[in-house]
Amino acid sequence: MTGTLPAIGCTNTPVLKERGQREVFCGLTGIIWLHRKMQDAFFLVVGSRTCAHLLQSAAGVMIFAEPRFGTAILEEKDLAGLVDAQAELDREVARLLSRRPDIRQLFLVGSCPSEVIKLDLHRAAERMSAAHAPHVRVLNYSGSGIETTFTQGEDACLAAMVPALAHSEARALLIVGALPDVVEDQALALLAAMGISNVRCLPARRSADAPQVGENTVFALVQPFLGDTHAALLRRGARHITAPFPFGAEGTTLWLQAIATEFGVPQALFDAVIAAPRARAEKAIAAARKTLDGKSIFFFPDSQLEIPLARFLTRECGMTALEVGTPFLHRDLLAPELALLAEGPVISEGQDVDKQLARARAARADLTVCGLGLANPLEAEGMATKWAIELVFTPVHFYEQAGDLAALFARPLRRRALLAPLAPRMEAAE
Repeated sequence: MTGTLPAIGCTNTPVLKERGQREVFCGLTGIIWLHRKMQDAFFLVVGSRTCAHLLQSAAGVMIFAEPRFGTAILEEKDLAGLVDAQAELDREVARLLSRRPDIRQLFLVGSCPSEVIKLDLHRAAERMSAAHAPHVRVLNYSGSGIETTFTQGEDACLAAMVPALAHSEARALLIVGALPDVVEDQALALLAAMGISNVRCLPARRSADAPQVGENTVFALVQPFLGDTHAALLRRGARHITAPFPFGAEGTTLWLQAIATEFGVPQALFDAVIAAPRARAEKAIAAARKTLDGKSIFFFPDSQLEIPLARFLTRECGMTALEVGTPFLHRDLLAPELALLAEGPVISEGQDVDKQLARARAARADLTVCGLGLANPLEAEGMATKWAIELVFTPVHFYEQAGDLAALFARPLRRRALLAPLAPRMEAAE
């Protein structure tokens, strides 16, 4: 039951580690939400035409119709190292910045490892920062699908920003992870109502509002996939507030409680601040629970959200988790989640897609969470699926979105129930 610890959690559950063929999105797709969050940043992907087409498809629009990301396309001669691509990149960046004086941060995003694209983007970023300072700061990170998985693009981006943050000795709270502005505002309003001041966010909406960091900075993560950013902040002297992630009424309450405890918020004030939004969240979740209660779920590894989502669905929605796969299991970040997740599911890290598909087909869960590439074949086999990518692109954090999060999982089950009476007629027509 929500609010009580399971007799035995998954803290010591053996992890099935698999290394084989993977079915995941490329880390470049993080640009789709990051460029909307950081209003004076530009993301220049240095890569092939394939990468340009990927971003076109992921964004659902022509790439050059978006105002703050684009692609510097490398031709075959560039990839073969036959031309001075550094000089060409310098020219393209100078041309971009001359056309776009509103840019304050420029990210050079590698679509492939440096040995493939024959460019050291780290050195290029340092050179360009010196050339265009103080108006523009140039940073770089890799979004390569060879080196990263889906959500690691955001992690790499934020980790690249941390060393450039100014130093501060002030006592401050840093909320880490990209959230839609309206969701971020909700979190900030709750913290303000508790009397917690000097709260900053990474990433900030504008570079002028970039947080400062030091030994008196404490930070709370809102995304479980920010392992490199977590390590970078620790190197700067900041301290992590360990907590479950703010998914669902319970996760949000525990996340806020950890911060309130850190800042000495009286329990009576904390309870008063969260009472109304928590009640709304629980009511909204209850509506979806009518569909989800008693159903089983199987997670393929995709976004690193899987363990917190399994905790939410099992504890607040009455589901049973059969397998919870995650691309990478960061125990320092997920220890509170594993303690809350009742013993039972297989916990798998990494992927050998053929082996995992065999387990999923054998399990025949009521709902299977997976990438788009696997969803259609499994649907054709009669299995209900949920696209994992929706869980990243949809606002799902904190109290006001808790009902929406539960509804994302209830919807495919409701759809299948509505279509079930039509199946015999469709088969007869065939």
